[in-house]
Formats: sequence, C-alpha cells, structure tokens
Amino acid sequence: MYKSFLSLITIIFLLASCNKKQNPFEIGKQHIGLLTDSTQVKDLKNIYANDSIVKFISGDEFTGNINAIEIFEKGGKKLLILTPKQALDSTSTIGSIRLLDKRYKTEKNISTISTFKDIQEHYKISRISNLINSIVISLDGINASFTIDKKELPANLRFDMDLKFEPTHIPDNAKIKYFFINWIN
Repeated sequence: MYKSFLSLITIIFLLASCNKKQNPFEIGKQHIGLLTDSTQVKDLKNIYANDSIVKFISGDEFTGNINAIEIFEKGGKKLLILTPKQALDSTSTIGSIRLLDKRYKTEKNISTISTFKDIQEHYKISRISNLINSIVISLDGINASFTIDKKELPANLRFDMDLKFEPTHIPDNAKIKYFFINWIN
C-alpha cells in the first residue's frame, strides 16, 4: 500500500513538473505564443483575452478585401497585425502575421530589432527579393520574411531593379523594417 501511494505521488510530481508554460512571445515555425497556424479567427478572443482586438472589416472598397486584425496590449501598445487567409470568414485561419513588438523572438533570439547579420548567422536564407524601395529576405525554416529598406544599402545598389541580390550585398548592420511570419501554404 505504501509503495503504490509513493509511486502515485512520484508520477503526479513528474507530470506536474513536465508541464511547461508557453511563452506568449516565442516564435516558432507553426506558432507565435499561443497563436498557431491552425488558429481560427473566431478563437482570437480566447487567445488574446487580456489584450484588445481591433478588426478592420472591408467590403468592396479599394482595399482589395484585406481583413487586417490588430492586436493591442491593454496599455495601448500594438503587438501584431494578423491577416486571415479568407476575408470576412470567422472560421478562416491566419495567413500572415506582422510582428511589431520587439519582445517577440525566435528560439535563436531574432526579433524586430535584429540586424541582417543576426539573421544570416542563425538562419539559412532561402531567397532575397528586390522591390522598389526595399528588399525582402525569406527564411523557409521558420516561414519568416524580413523587409529591409533600401536606404540601409550602399547607394550604388539602391536603384538597380534588375540586380539579383546576394547576402554579400547587404551590410551586416542593416536594420529590419518589417518582420512577417507567413502561414499561407
């Protein structure tokens, strides 16, 4: 009797100690805190119960049916901008997330205040896209993309739209303008 009671207490203790609390600012390939790639729009009220949710509902205006959802802390600081895969559908999952708060970090400590050098040291770059005013660095490993303003680049690289950018073209200290997680697939 004593041994079975002691075994039961040990098992309960082990199960309780294994229960790890999710960091609300941790970024993974398929999650950002409690938000996952399978979270539906209707579930956001439960996930962000202590925060404020602002939905921009568009119809046939010039916005192209973008249905952005902004997440604010109770103090008013903007945390995230979520874009559902389907506009005006509460059962739609989230397609992309723009991270605004520097507390959101990957397991390798990449956040909105990181530099190009930080990204390059910790992740494999899958693609660099040349846009009019910026370049977009894509990382397939965590479904992330980073926008860097062309003002961060040497003057001779800013205006050539035909240039195929290589990592060596980008200065180490180039700052991230935007940080996105994409779950479009």
